[in-house]
Formats: sequence, C-alpha cells, structure tokens
Amino acid sequence: MAQQEGLQPPQHQNVQPGHQDAMTPQPSSERPQYRGSGKLRDKVALITGGDSGIGRATAVLFAREGAKVGFVYLNEDKDAEDTRRLIEAEGQPCTAIRADLGDEAACRAAVERMMDEHGRLDILVNNAAEQHPQQKLEDITAEQLERTFRTNIFAYFFMAKAALPHMKEGAAIINTTSVTAYKGNPMLIDYASTKGAIVAFTRSLALAVADRKIRVNGVAPGPIWTPLIPSTFPAEKVAEFGSDVPMGRPGQPDEVAPCYVFLAAADSSYMSGQVLHPNGGSVVNG
Repeated sequence: MAQQEGLQPPQHQNVQPGHQDAMTPQPSSERPQYRGSGKLRDKVALITGGDSGIGRATAVLFAREGAKVGFVYLNEDKDAEDTRRLIEAEGQPCTAIRADLGDEAACRAAVERMMDEHGRLDILVNNAAEQHPQQKLEDITAEQLERTFRTNIFAYFFMAKAALPHMKEGAAIINTTSVTAYKGNPMLIDYASTKGAIVAFTRSLALAVADRKIRVNGVAPGPIWTPLIPSTFPAEKVAEFGSDVPMGRPGQPDEVAPCYVFLAAADSSYMSGQVLHPNGGSVVNG
C-alpha cells in the first residue's frame, strides 16, 4: 500500500522520550517564513523539553523574537546540542540544562542557573512530557503511573514554584497540555489524566497570580510529529499517525510554536487561564 501523502514512513525508537536526530523525516523546527519583530526583545525564557519537538521550535522562535533562551532536557545530548546551535544562529545566547524534572531540587537548580546567568526570568514554558501506552487500565503499574505524573504535572508545579519568586509584572507561564485532555485516549489513560490536570493547573494558577499581573495560559496540541511518537508507538501505528484529524496529517512543531510566541508576548496581554488548540481541525469546545 502506498504511503498516504503528508504522513511518515514506519519507524520506531526503543528509547523514551526519543531522539529527534533519528527521525525520518526530520520534524520542522525553524519556520523560515516566520520573521521576528522583537516581540520578546530582552526577555529571558526557560523551556522544559526544549531539546526537540515543540520545545525546540518554540526556543528558535523565541530567540528570533529577541529572547535569551534556556532549556531543560533529560539526556538527549545530541538533540540538545542541535537546539543550542539553532538558538545561537538566531543571535541569542543559550543555556542548556541536563536534568530530570521529576525531582523538585532539579527544578529549583534549573531556575537558579538561569538567574545566575541572566539575572531575570520573564517566561516559563512547561513542556516536557512522557507517555506509555497500555491496552487496558489494569496494565498501568504504580511505577508507570507515578513516573508519568511526576514528569507531566509534578514538574509543572515544581518549575512554577521555583520560577514565580523571580517573575515580575508582565511575566508569562505557558503550559503544554494536549488534545487528549479534552477527547481522552483509551491507550493513554494516565497521560491524558496528567494533561487534564495541566488544564486545571493552568486555570487555577492564572487566578492565583492575576493580582501579580502574571499571565498563565496553555497550548493543547493535537498530533504533532515529535520524538515522542516513534519512541511511543509501534512502527505501523507511527505510519498512520495524524491521519485521523480533519486536516489528514500530523502537524509540525514549527506550526505550534507561534502559539507560544503569542502567549509569551504582549499581543496576548488580556488573556490568562486560556488554552489554544493547534490540533489539525478537531473541535474540542475547551
């Protein structure tokens, strides 16, 4: 059977959370048609999961808009070095931090590193995540459940707790949730549950810091071509990834990154507690 146009060939990676340099085709991270206009000039941003996928694409556009960018990654050193190169090619300094964000001390250390190197923190993007499909609820072990929650939602709490004391009026926190928070997924019950928690976290934190004039918003991507996909699913499922949305294809990371620029910049100054939905046309009413 011929490969459906706009989809990707079968492939699988045996390591979570996956490596972008091993993907075919490479995800699109640089969005060459996007021209920066100084929307984030002199801002300092920290992005978790910034070595690849949506995090990398967001880091590149933040730098193109004038921000100094730091990112946290787990252990994907080659991807992290590629992201550093792309950020520096935009004329901005880059701070790459290797850490497991499931550990609160590591989150505090990441923020402290940014403060030591840049003296301020204006934008926090909570983006790192992992997922582990299981056929039924009974197959989700206590260890998997804790690990997924620790990475996907505990780390968001930890990072925000560490960052907020340094954030001033006009700062922004942006949390990556998912279309699965709104539609559910029978094979990703624990993952979808963390993404639903992120929506509630976003809305609640937005209310909690409104008087400090700090905005908190979210982005809920649909099927996006990132390393999480080949490292999560079998090759035959990867080959069909993205075919079930109205647009009939997966999105690229650099199609999602402009949402983060908008939410980080003054363009969205009257928005807080909201979620944007770059998901290929799925209507989720959320």
